[in-house]
Amino acid sequence: MASMRDIKRRRESIQSTSQITKAMKLVSTVKLQKAKGHAEETKPYFQKMYETVSGMLARSGGAEGPYQKEEKEGPKKKGVIVITSNRGLAGGYNSNVVKLVTQGDFDKENTVIFPVGRKGLESLRRYGYNCQGDYSEVMNKPLFGDAVSIGKTVTGALESGEIDELYLAYTVFKNTVTQIPTLIKILPFGEDDAQNDAAQDAAAASQSAPTPQSAPASQSVSASHSVPQEKQGPVALMNYEPEEEETLGYIIPLYVNSLIFGALVEAVASENGARMQAMDSATSNAEEMIGTLGLQYNRARQAAITQELTEIVAGAAAIS
Repeated sequence: MASMRDIKRRRESIQSTSQITKAMKLVSTVKLQKAKGHAEETKPYFQKMYETVSGMLARSGGAEGPYQKEEKEGPKKKGVIVITSNRGLAGGYNSNVVKLVTQGDFDKENTVIFPVGRKGLESLRRYGYNCQGDYSEVMNKPLFGDAVSIGKTVTGALESGEIDELYLAYTVFKNTVTQIPTLIKILPFGEDDAQNDAAQDAAAASQSAPTPQSAPASQSVSASHSVPQEKQGPVALMNYEPEEEETLGYIIPLYVNSLIFGALVEAVASENGARMQAMDSATSNAEEMIGTLGLQYNRARQAAITQELTEIVAGAAAIS
């Protein structure tokens, strides 16, 4: 059995840690209230933008534009915007987003990572992925201008042919205790992608499960927002006025920027929710350990007193 001094030191150490985790939980709770409101205000626009533009691109009949290029032979170069946090102590929040890339269909040779958040950058570099840029400061207070800056970088990579496909990995904020790591394909978006989305919606409905946003952390989903069911089967082609290339050249950058900003807002709310839950669990565990150590300390104290009494009685008996 550990000595009373060792038990007391350990209990005091855990009490100090408990005070820190409790304070971090309170801070995350306050931040969550503001981030949650912002995410709920942004989500309807975020979803409608994705549904509208992805549906429009799916009806474009494989048309070529500045960001819609024809299929090429060989492996495709994929770009992934990965949104994580700058700090840890948030449970599995960061690792779940990283798993969308490391356990998905993204080989290191043909994948370019655009990291938003220090934890994701460090993890993916450790796995050997090619990371371009560092947008970690964006997570301190995301603004639409930050999304525009990231959007210019990724759309420029698409135009130059540096990447052929663009994905977005982030965490959907469902509620205070549930945050879902999600992967969506942003560009190019064709009829096959729309049919995949419709199939996922049908499967989710048949299982009485939430929409594709609620996919498990280990599942890599191609889209996090439902696409209109009318995309199942033949669809009418999209007509453009003015010319197709000019129209897409204006709409697609706005579409990309809007999705990035929506994902940033959702990620901030998810991060604070995950950290609040993690710190709450840590505080509960600390309190449980403190209680256990209190029992051990009392037992050790009782054993020491009993030993002292035994020694006194034995000494008195020896004298007499």
